[in-house]
Amino acid sequence: MACSHEHGYIAKVFTVNEGLTPEQAAQYEAAKKMLLNKVMDKGAVERLGRVRMANPILASQIEAYLLQLYQAGQLKEMINEEKLKQILSVLTEKKKTTIKRR
Repeated sequence: MACSHEHGYIAKVFTVNEGLTPEQAAQYEAAKKMLLNKVMDKGAVERLGRVRMANPILASQIEAYLLQLYQAGQLKEMINEEKLKQILSVLTEKKKTTIKRR
């Protein structure tokens, strides 16, 4: 999927994102977008865009998760819309709380 040199570059880009100049932030976003487009198909990219409009924090969490999987070499195939839905359901699972009254 990618050479080890690319993994090192991406890891460097995505771990040092605090205190960036505007130019560096733009480069970071461009690299992130390029990588996400590389690991997700068109349907998944569109769904992530809709998620971002409704919940930007959740979209950022999904991006971070996918980038971590990529960096660890755990993405064996493209993420399609169905897989993205599965990731969304796991990240948005509500913990069941029961209240017992005495």
